[in-house]
Amino acid sequence: MVVLRGRLAPEVGALLVQALAAAREAVFQQRRADVSAETHPADVSAETPTMAQQQADALALLVETALHSGIDPGAPGERYQVVVHVDAPVLADPDAPGQSVLEDGTHVSAETSRRLACDASRVVMRHAADGQVVEVGARTRTIPPAIRRALHHRDRGCRFPGCGLPFGQEHHIRHWAHGGPTTLSTLSLLCRRHHRAVHEEGYQVDRQPNGELHFRRPDGRLLPEVPPPAATHADPVQALRARHEAQGLRIHARTASPGWLGERLDVGWAIDVMHPLAG
Repeated sequence: MVVLRGRLAPEVGALLVQALAAAREAVFQQRRADVSAETHPADVSAETPTMAQQQADALALLVETALHSGIDPGAPGERYQVVVHVDAPVLADPDAPGQSVLEDGTHVSAETSRRLACDASRVVMRHAADGQVVEVGARTRTIPPAIRRALHHRDRGCRFPGCGLPFGQEHHIRHWAHGGPTTLSTLSLLCRRHHRAVHEEGYQVDRQPNGELHFRRPDGRLLPEVPPPAATHADPVQALRARHEAQGLRIHARTASPGWLGERLDVGWAIDVMHPLAG
C-alpha cells in the first residue's frame, strides 16, 4: 500500500475535496452497475468498501483521468475556479478587518487572497449596511490575455532564482489593490511554490530601474542570481567520446567492473599501502 500525506494550500485543498467527492460518486455508480450486471451475488465486502478504499479508488480515478487527458491544466481563465469572498480593505491591508473566505465558508488568510487575486476573474459587489447586495459589477480579468501571452513569452518560466520551471502564475510586483498598474513591466512569472513563498512566507521581489528582478529572503538578505545551466551539446554522447579520446581514455563494457572477489578486507595491508600516500 502507498500512503500519501501532504499539506495543500486552501484553494488546492478545496479543489481536491470536490474532485474526490465527484470521483467517489463515479466509482460508486460504476461499481453498482457492475454488481447489477453479474449473475452471481458479489462478495459483501466488495459491495461496501470502506471510506479509505473509496478515497483510494477516487484518487486513482483522478490520476488516470489526468494522465489520459494531459497534465496541463490550461490557461488560468479556463481552469476550474475557486470562489473567494474578500473585502476590498483586506486586499489592500492584510491586517484590516474583513472577511476572506472560500465559497463553502472556509476561512483563508488575507495573503492567500492577495496571491489568488494576482490573476483571477474579479467581480466587484457592493453591500448595504444590512449586508444586502446593492450592486454587482461585470466580471473582469485582472490580467488581460494579451499581456499574459507577452509575459509568458518574455519570462519563459518561473523567475525565482534557481527555479526556472517552464510554467507558472502571473504575479503583480506591486499588487493592483495598492494601485499597482497591470503592465508588462510590473508583472513577473512565478511557479505555484514560489508565488506562495512571495505572498505568504515573507519573500520579497522588486524590479530595478534596469529591469532586473531582485528577490530577498524574509530577513531582507538578497538572494543571489543563479547562473543559467551550461549549454548541452547537440550530440552529448559523441561529445563525451571525443573528450575521452583527447584524454587518452578507453571506455569499454568492463571499465566499471570491480576487481574485488568478495574476500574480507585486509585492514593491515590497506593501512600499509595508504599511510605512506597520506604522508
